[in-house]
Amino acid sequence: MKTAISNLSTPPQVASDRRFYVFNGVISVAALSFLAYILLFHRGAPGAGMDLRFLPAVNASLNALSAALLCAGYVAIRNRAQRLHKYCMVSAFAASSLFLLCYLTYHFVHGDTKYQGSGALRLIYFAVLGTHVLLSMSVVPLALTSLYFAAKGAFAKHRRIARVTLPIWLYVSVTGVLIFFMLRGSVPRG
Repeated sequence: MKTAISNLSTPPQVASDRRFYVFNGVISVAALSFLAYILLFHRGAPGAGMDLRFLPAVNASLNALSAALLCAGYVAIRNRAQRLHKYCMVSAFAASSLFLLCYLTYHFVHGDTKYQGSGALRLIYFAVLGTHVLLSMSVVPLALTSLYFAAKGAFAKHRRIARVTLPIWLYVSVTGVLIFFMLRGSVPRG
């Protein structure tokens, strides 16, 4: 009887993974919910509070740094430099996390930035922005999952998820920089 009951219990590995998935889900939903609140309801108050207009440039720099570190990490693992790969990927995660914090802070204080251009560039901007926003929603859970499996030493699972995570994360980082320059270069519609 005791053997039958012990066979029904959840193995420690599965329970540990389940706790991580719950944690990952809570963090991901919280980040997306706060972002939705800021962009859809709070809207910020330009001119009120602190002047954080320098943050978009900081955010673009953090996105560029993240993209560079992701590329360096990819090259490192292709060359079997596992330690360098680890440092690059953890640093890319730190840069992206700092970006997210600065992004949320800026938009909480200043609200959304409107694109001022027109014509074909406006269509291109919104196409890039749309894909950037949709794919960015998956970066937090994918990156956390990739790091989790690497930290656990579950490298087969890490490789499987990283093959999906890397191109999405890289695209979001690069298009974040592109969006910054497109916003800064847009001129009011006339």
